[in-house]
Amino acid sequence: MDELAPLALTSTPTAARPLMGLTVLAVEDSLYACEALRLLCMRSGARIRRADCIASAKRHLQVYRPSVILVDVGLPDGSGLDLIKHLSALTPRINIILGLSGDDRMEKKVLAAGADGFLAKPIESIAQFQEAILAHMPLDHRPAGLRVLKDEYVTPDPIAYNNDLTQVATLINEGYDERQVAYVAQFVTGVAKSARDEALVHAGETLAIAHATRQPTHQPIAALAGLVQQRLDRQVAI
Repeated sequence: MDELAPLALTSTPTAARPLMGLTVLAVEDSLYACEALRLLCMRSGARIRRADCIASAKRHLQVYRPSVILVDVGLPDGSGLDLIKHLSALTPRINIILGLSGDDRMEKKVLAAGADGFLAKPIESIAQFQEAILAHMPLDHRPAGLRVLKDEYVTPDPIAYNNDLTQVATLINEGYDERQVAYVAQFVTGVAKSARDEALVHAGETLAIAHATRQPTHQPIAALAGLVQQRLDRQVAI
């Protein structure tokens, strides 16, 4: 594989901005998680573009070729694993494909689908984010010299979290089928983990278990909806 042309570096990476010149496509439905990725890319020197579903990602890829693509496993129009399989089979292949999930158990499935690596949510450490990408770059495309890895973290705007919760409330209020129940459960769990909202994480996981074991989901959905509404009401009050 010709690794130099696909990376298409337009400027030289530095120790402070080791991802300088890279274009990152984030396939991520959560605004809060994507805001974290935006801040991480900004601090690292990379450009970022966002697709919120598989169909949108494929439209992006018809226009340009990113240096790095980050794919959330749970997307509204299908599985991110299927997108990873599709991407890993492309010729020429995108150089760096990383899977994202709030469920650590997805790592093996992400790698089996053809990804180069896995990032567990919440993704907020600048050093870990940079290393996850640099580990798969050719040596001559990495910044020269030693890098000091600072233990710094990004904090996304809480408004983005509120927007995600509004989306959840809309999905619940508009009605749902079995597939949407599974999507809402994984979306809420991932978003809540990114925001370190443990009560909402528990509610999302409870709904996911009920759905997976074919138990009634009315009560878990009602409990989840109540917690979401509490947070939205709190934001309005502020």
